[in-house]
Amino acid sequence: MYLTRFRVNTARAGTRYLLSSPQRLHAAVLAGFPGLPADPAARPRILWRLDHRTRTDVQLYVVSPDRPDLTHLVEQAGWPTLTEPDAPGWESRHYRPFLGRLAKGDHWAFRLTANPVHSIRRHEGEPTKRTAHVTARHQLGWLLGQQPRHGFELLPGVAPDAEDPLHRYAATVHARRDLAFRKRPDDPTPHTGPKDGGRRGDAVTLVTVAFSGRLEVTDPDALRNALTQGIGRGKAYGCGLLTLAPEGQP
Repeated sequence: MYLTRFRVNTARAGTRYLLSSPQRLHAAVLAGFPGLPADPAARPRILWRLDHRTRTDVQLYVVSPDRPDLTHLVEQAGWPTLTEPDAPGWESRHYRPFLGRLAKGDHWAFRLTANPVHSIRRHEGEPTKRTAHVTARHQLGWLLGQQPRHGFELLPGVAPDAEDPLHRYAATVHARRDLAFRKRPDDPTPHTGPKDGGRRGDAVTLVTVAFSGRLEVTDPDALRNALTQGIGRGKAYGCGLLTLAPEGQP
């Protein structure tokens, strides 16, 4: 397993083209792995995430079974004239040693971009419908619901006895994005929503949100699985990648 970090050059036209559609960026990430099966169901899990730290500081993270070659991304969205043979424009590190060191009771800073959803039924007897959580409180509630199966617990926040979970836990909900795009990103047909008359199954709407904070490891094996297989839905579109860092680091 590898964890890769690529710094995006936000001043380039190619960057703006890629970032305008999660489908485009998904395809660009997959292009870094030669020989992937054409059938998505047969491919190994490849997770990616964009962190918009500032307007000009955008980082792409990728977790994958194999080391990627991101030369094409450097040429389109990086700094191609500044790369060197031993510094090709991205950094990939073996992930297994870190994963193997995780232990119950460890405390870590974390970051996750996710697609928090739930199933609702508007009328009795009708099928349930998956819909996005849209408030920070409900989005944090979704993350709390992920804890048992993924082997972590959020640490107490500044007011651990507070009734409001947004103050009770050491976690921040931020960077909400409401995305609407096509699975075929070069389709010229305008897209205004999931029922805009485009080809069935081609329109995608997605609400994403970033979580950051501090957690405690409760089940190392389950957390290792979450770090390599992702959390929640929307993984093809930059959701689900959880990363850890020593407390006090971003």
